Amino acid sequence: MRFYLLGAFLLTILPGFGADGVPEKAGQLPIWESRLPDFTQSTYDREVERLINKFEQNSGRRLVPGEKKKVGLKIYTDSGPGLATPLPLVRAVINALERRGFEPKGIFLVGLNQLRLRMTGYLPSLASGMSAFPEHPIYVLESGRFFDPVWFYDSPLPQRFDPIFAESQTKGVPNSSTKDEDRKSFLATPLFLDADFWINLPVYTDHPTLGVNGALVNATLWNASNTARFFRSPANAPAAVAEMSAIPELRETWVFTLVSLQAYQFIGGPYFNSLYSVSEPLLWLSRDPVMLDSLMLDRINGWRKLSGFPPVSEEIRTLEFAEMLGVGLGDTKEAQFIKLDK
Repeated sequence: MRFYLLGAFLLTILPGFGADGVPEKAGQLPIWESRLPDFTQSTYDREVERLINKFEQNSGRRLVPGEKKKVGLKIYTDSGPGLATPLPLVRAVINALERRGFEPKGIFLVGLNQLRLRMTGYLPSLASGMSAFPEHPIYVLESGRFFDPVWFYDSPLPQRFDPIFAESQTKGVPNSSTKDEDRKSFLATPLFLDADFWINLPVYTDHPTLGVNGALVNATLWNASNTARFFRSPANAPAAVAEMSAIPELRETWVFTLVSLQAYQFIGGPYFNSLYSVSEPLLWLSRDPVMLDSLMLDRINGWRKLSGFPPVSEEIRTLEFAEMLGVGLGDTKEAQFIKLDK
């Protein structure tokens, strides 16, 4: 195993960089879209199976057990009830994977916070003891049991990410942590060390520090320890998301992102507020998290404009940084949608 001193040394370890250290542009990857006439379990089962079939046909990769015979699902519950990865979506993905040969115990779920996992129905209710997924391991990252000391993100703000902007954003922000505490976030290893591959199942909200809270953030900051430090020094957060999403092992095992637009929020996030939530009957599947986040940022800004709110600040450059590192493409005019016919 290796550890990463990301930031100053990132260009020397990532695939996809030219000899001059400049990232090569990511290739265009499709977004498969399916419509949901309703949000029932049977509909999710049907449409998730169709999307995964299309992905397998297009990529030539079958989502079958490999050497480790395990697959991870990175869910999102941190906005609490009303804005978590839909349970029917997770069940539909599990059903599709079991049809492809995975045993129930080989399909594990990864979430951040025990209380929110319980409140959203993933962990057993304290009242009934019932669990939505009794046959599947659920890893709670804040337990501290799933971090490895040799896998960490070390993050001085890279000079290529505009130090003048960084200084202006962090001025006056209190920080009582030690230098070592302020630099390191330990990465949760189950997704990229314990599984043949993993699937990202985010939910979308706006975010005052990150701009858009979705595919990239669910795979990075909500998959690591000590991430509160990025909100003490807000300018570091966009760079951290970009650099963590570019870690080769994480990318190699991250097979795709699958997101339901059953509920997303355009202002006030990441805390759930039903007044600012929207529902669309769509499922998207793509290997490009930057494009997915960019498309959702356009939607979030559209709803903000309709409701009389300003757009998400253009000074939040999370998606720009991720594109610089070759994680994906951010120009939504170049989005390649493949819509599944009924």
